[in-house]
Amino acid sequence: MTMQLFSTFENHIYLEIAIANLEKIGVKKEDIYAVPLDNRKESRKLFDTLHRSDGLSLIDIAMPMATASAVVTASIGFELKWGPIYWGLIGAIGGFMVGLVIRLILVFVNNQETHRLKGKQSEVILIVECDETQGQVVEKILWEHLALGLAKVIK
Repeated sequence: MTMQLFSTFENHIYLEIAIANLEKIGVKKEDIYAVPLDNRKESRKLFDTLHRSDGLSLIDIAMPMATASAVVTASIGFELKWGPIYWGLIGAIGGFMVGLVIRLILVFVNNQETHRLKGKQSEVILIVECDETQGQVVEKILWEHLALGLAKVIK
């Protein structure tokens, strides 16, 4: 029986060494496929939709600011003409706007690239077709040469 091993690598010298080691143990060149990936280059969207969310919240600073300023202005509002309710609402809206502006400034000042995937990114998919008897050795070679992920399919 034959099997296919799919693994992902960074585009690094370890990938070349892994391919050379696979050829040394008897895997033919025709049975090794290296496919480069195109990584995302576009910047992230600022606002989330119902079907897509990127984990970046714009109101994480605005809501606590609104709460804090509403409490403070409502307390001061007992001594002012309009009373604590109106001043609490004015403080909440003002605090929310200040927090939202702070968050937007932080988002635009920080480079959009820093919000991408952290750590190592897959750049190449390596597909190896081999006999099931060679599967364990091939898998060991791929892991030893810093594969980021690995999957096996037995035909």
